[in-house]
Amino acid sequence: PDRRPPPAPTPAAAGGFDFAALQALATEQNPIVGYFDPLELSTKDFFDEGNTATIAFLRQAEIKHGRVAMAGFVGYLVHAQGITWPFKMTIDGDSWPTLADAGSVPALWDKIPEGAKWQIIAAVGCLEWYDEWQFTSEGMELDADKPKHYMRGGMPGKYPAFGGYPLNLFDPFGLFKKASEEKKARGRLAEVNNGRLAMIGLFSLLAESAAPGSVPFLDQFDFPQYAGNVMVPFEGQFTLL
Repeated sequence: PDRRPPPAPTPAAAGGFDFAALQALATEQNPIVGYFDPLELSTKDFFDEGNTATIAFLRQAEIKHGRVAMAGFVGYLVHAQGITWPFKMTIDGDSWPTLADAGSVPALWDKIPEGAKWQIIAAVGCLEWYDEWQFTSEGMELDADKPKHYMRGGMPGKYPAFGGYPLNLFDPFGLFKKASEEKKARGRLAEVNNGRLAMIGLFSLLAESAAPGSVPFLDQFDFPQYAGNVMVPFEGQFTLL
């Protein structure tokens, strides 16, 4: 059991998701491991916003990283099978790089044009901006059509709907609108656990590609070795040409 004293209460803690609630959620997510925070990040006060806002920030970050890792893990497996988009990569008619040309899955990123890499980063940045921006276009009033910010009492991981567009980033076809609150709660727990597993899985694939034999179970699959550095995605090259 965790014997550390809880962080000092903050004004926001009365109506938000506080430290005690985080510990209870951690046990619900994984009864075996329970609350695990060796760096004690959840007891801190980031940005002078209070501990409750800090906890919300950390939960949002974990959910977001888990979602990216799930997409990355599936994407790695798809590329490992040599599957590419059916259309051309550029308007000039250039084809997508293939596994045979690149030699390994991480090397496929190195083969696409620098402009394409910046397009991906810019698109993700726009999605981030839309998630964080809480005000109307006419002024600095809070947008009533958007959910509360996760550091202001909103639900971490709840991405706002695209106003005026038929499809949204989450549940574009409305498949979960009629789901019960209990089912939604179970889905949120499963998403966090799946995201944690995906983060481990994706880095296992990257580690085995960079250092063959580093992941004992994966050495039987004879991963093509990647000579680059996955932590240097631009390899020092940041131009658009």
